[in-house]
Amino acid sequence: MSNQAFSISVFLFDGDPNGLRFIEKSNWTGKGVVCPRSRFPDVKTRIEFDKPGVYVLLGTSTDGEVSVYIGEGDPVKQRLESHFSNKDFWNTIILFTSKDDNLDKTCVQYLESRLVKLAKEAKRCVLENGNNPEEPTLSEAKLADMETFLEQMLLCYPTIGLNVFEKPQEVIQKQNLLFLKAKDIEASGYDSTEGFVVLKGSQAVLHEVPSIHHFMLQKRLDFVKQGILLETPHWYVMAQNYIFDSPSTAAGVLLGKSINGREVWKDENGRTLKEIQLARIERD
Repeated sequence: MSNQAFSISVFLFDGDPNGLRFIEKSNWTGKGVVCPRSRFPDVKTRIEFDKPGVYVLLGTSTDGEVSVYIGEGDPVKQRLESHFSNKDFWNTIILFTSKDDNLDKTCVQYLESRLVKLAKEAKRCVLENGNNPEEPTLSEAKLADMETFLEQMLLCYPTIGLNVFEKPQEVIQKQNLLFLKAKDIEASGYDSTEGFVVLKGSQAVLHEVPSIHHFMLQKRLDFVKQGILLETPHWYVMAQNYIFDSPSTAAGVLLGKSINGREVWKDENGRTLKEIQLARIERD
């Protein structure tokens, strides 16, 4: 993923930050549409819904987790009308199409397949798709174009609050690593702009304390079910890097109890995350 600066414009069609929004990125032919479910019946006649596109239906699962369905259509309107009638979990449509009509059916099928694969690999949401869409055969030139289009979409998603496709970066400088050592387990991670990243191979306790918050307990159960936490005779082991929403959630899931993560994650010199952050404020 590129770290070069870029600009994204967001047009609030209703003058409402939570209403219908249109997303455009500098030097890109793609166009995004963020549409609340309540607005879809009123705006479905817009030209963006009469084009080929790939979309994400965003909602919340019964356990309170981020839940998504990924689909495509040529055009997308009929598919979205069907989902409006038959799928209840979602409350927002995030659609990407092209301003210059360079997407066709095989293009959006390819984008759908790639997004489903990325979401499954990242394991940061409940994926409502029941199958694995196959990648259509594309020419080398079209394949390169669609990978570029996908890269631009992936840059846009986090700016509109969708972070389910990205895994943490594999490369992290050693001096930024933090460690958790307690209750006979050891874990490592680092603070990032997306959240707190716990690294693959980190350990977690097998048993929670009775007073553990339901959110933490459910998170642990989901991780075991998804294969993110693998059971061994003495502890669980993280099977992949994973981004938590905070250092406290990360520490709580690993230790099986509610705890202040800023006090237990420490660098190699024993400084807590809280002390590191305060020192940076004072230095700057």
